[in-house]
Amino acid sequence: MAEVIPVKEFHRRLNAQGVSGRQHVALRCPMCGTVQSATSLIKAGAGSDFDAVEKYLGFSCVGRFTGAGSPREKPDGEPCNWTLGGVFTLHTLEVETTDGKRHPRFEVATPEEAQALEASHG
Repeated sequence: MAEVIPVKEFHRRLNAQGVSGRQHVALRCPMCGTVQSATSLIKAGAGSDFDAVEKYLGFSCVGRFTGAGSPREKPDGEPCNWTLGGVFTLHTLEVETTDGKRHPRFEVATPEEAQALEASHG
């Protein structure tokens, strides 16, 4: 069963990561464990800027844009081709908007993970 949090709590968790901007907030793919951000998606070719990749952030693994294969039996931190838009509902987080709708999302990365990812992107 997925954890359900209100959108304000989702934003609070992202803001608590302490990164320098929205392009660096980080989420973790529930299937492979890869920590990724909008910058990761841009570098993978998913789009040219935040606005172009925002629809994929926390919904489609960066591996979908790098030619990665399916998730492995155990998360290994290497990207996969997973997306939350498929038939299987294996996500662990849902964000509930003010209209009561629930949206599946990747797990929010820890502040340490988000900051390390930002540093790795230079």
